[in-house]
Amino acid sequence: MKVPLLDLKGQYQSIKKEIDEAVQSVVDSQYFIMGPDVAKLEEEICKYLNCKYAIGVSSGTDALLLALMALDIQPGDEVIVPAYSFFATAGVVARLNAVPVFVDVDPVTFNIDTKQIEKKITNKTKAIIPVHLYGQSAGMDEIILIAEKYSLFVVEDAAQAIGTQYKDGKFAGTIGDIGCFSFFPSKNLGGFGDGGIVTTNNPELEHKMRIMRVHGMEPKYYHKIIGGNFRLDSLQAAVLRVKLPHLDSWSEKRRLNAALYTKYFIEAGLSQATGKISFDANNKVLLPEAVYQNDVHKNHHIYNQFVIRVEKRNELWNFMKKKEIGCEVYYPVPFHRQECFAYLNCVDSEFPVSNDAAENSLALPIYPELTNEQIKYVVDSIAEFMRS
Repeated sequence: MKVPLLDLKGQYQSIKKEIDEAVQSVVDSQYFIMGPDVAKLEEEICKYLNCKYAIGVSSGTDALLLALMALDIQPGDEVIVPAYSFFATAGVVARLNAVPVFVDVDPVTFNIDTKQIEKKITNKTKAIIPVHLYGQSAGMDEIILIAEKYSLFVVEDAAQAIGTQYKDGKFAGTIGDIGCFSFFPSKNLGGFGDGGIVTTNNPELEHKMRIMRVHGMEPKYYHKIIGGNFRLDSLQAAVLRVKLPHLDSWSEKRRLNAALYTKYFIEAGLSQATGKISFDANNKVLLPEAVYQNDVHKNHHIYNQFVIRVEKRNELWNFMKKKEIGCEVYYPVPFHRQECFAYLNCVDSEFPVSNDAAENSLALPIYPELTNEQIKYVVDSIAEFMRS
């Protein structure tokens, strides 16, 4: 049985008629840059996330870059980021000649460890970038309190987390000063190429980011500030507008798939429960846990990725390839071990959880179109590897 890591063709076939009509409409209009679809998508995202402003941009990376530029992050300024995330989180800081300051991550969620943030703050610190990794919110209550105490900006990296809710029901990306989202095709809400969006409830930041999106132009060809070419294409906006109404049902199917994985892993004797942080005889596979849930807002982890932890990860990964099961390592090298950040002289022992995540984590297929039989095959294959 083949189980791909992601099946975008299956998703496309389920909404093909709507997508094709939306794309043809843009082609007929010949309005490819910005335009009505971008403006309507921004309105619909605001309504969905219950925020005041949304600005479509060219990618999730550019969303982060635009956010930091709008907050006037300068060379030498320090920005606190988790040590374990996709490269863009730290890369955008360095691109502005600011200094990324790494903090280890929580052993259950892999989000930034809020207990370790404060000791990394100096008089040069200007912002914190929490990442809502794999589709689960970081501990925003603690982060906001720290930011207020030290007068810091909070830029939420919600690239993997559109639709994720925090414990009080607020959406990830709407709690800090600016939220940054990605519409990369593999995301829960993915386009047909690169795309992203920034969100804010601050009218001054909204105006600044909107004009910085078009090189800082206001009016046309007049520039009081410097921006960039951060525009979202009309074709991407049209595709995303078709997909947005399906987002909640797709995320719910991912949650159901995650629950099935948990059930099958426990039945196979490979794991006792979610949220464990160490291996033992009863926990050969450590499962992700949905931390923020209650009677009103149940389990709003959206599982952009379903990431397990296993010993002998690389051997299992190779075994799964032979079984024709798609898996991936997110991420094999934490920031403090990246060659490009060697100049920061980080102490490796300060980041034990990030190191462990890089060495032991493996993402399994979790997309909505997975069948129960495919999920069972994945777990049975891991059980076979464990027995051998």
